[in-house]
Amino acid sequence: MKVVIFAGGLGTRISEESHLKPKPMIEIGDKPILWHIMKIFSSQGFNDFIICLGYKGYVIKEYFSNYFLHNSDVTIDLKGNTVSVHNTNAEDLKVTLVDTGLNTKTAGRLKRIRHHLGNEDFMLTYGDGVADIELADLLAFHRGHNRAATVTAIQPMARFGVMQIKPDSSVEAFREKARDDEGWINGGFFVLRPEVFNYLPDSADDVMWEDQPLADLTKADQLIAYQHHGFWKCMDALRDKMELEEIWNSGKAKWKRW
Repeated sequence: MKVVIFAGGLGTRISEESHLKPKPMIEIGDKPILWHIMKIFSSQGFNDFIICLGYKGYVIKEYFSNYFLHNSDVTIDLKGNTVSVHNTNAEDLKVTLVDTGLNTKTAGRLKRIRHHLGNEDFMLTYGDGVADIELADLLAFHRGHNRAATVTAIQPMARFGVMQIKPDSSVEAFREKARDDEGWINGGFFVLRPEVFNYLPDSADDVMWEDQPLADLTKADQLIAYQHHGFWKCMDALRDKMELEEIWNSGKAKWKRW
């Protein structure tokens, strides 16, 4: 099963880093978050990726073009212009890199890689979010509910503590940064059937996948939510990068399955 990753956005909310590189290439530890996401999939048997490029897509192309060399011990004969590889730590991955346009929105990016997918189910996620998700359970859930689309739903951690206040204004309870019990949000990690492309307009470049297509799938009763109760974190802003970096350096990164 192929895995599609959106990696073309401008990353304006983390411009401290994204003015130099696309957001999926911002590093957690010494590896881009895109690498971490791909390892979540590859460690569970999904090794065939289609990356939707846009803003500074050449940086991602150069990274994977040089990936084998950068992860190998080599001898370079400058006079003979030969390279001998002694051993390598490069993973068994197939990566298709597709330029889907600088300003194309997510539905348009998805439509532009349609010809790479064939007529099989595929996975889709964002190039800025990690989770300790069990992909086998997600896939079994998708196959067991006979819908065109499955989205992973998560309850994000609240940014602030929550107070319960009595009518006399005294504080009844205080809860520091608990999960948001009010609702579930789109956490990425979709499983999709090919018929989802029927829900994309002919001209989809100005359409967000998260807007009309998902709304239409919902109206048609073709969208179902897999509720993930474990770890999930999106690198939306610099503070998120710093939190992920701290978790990774602590040796307690829950998304690390390899």
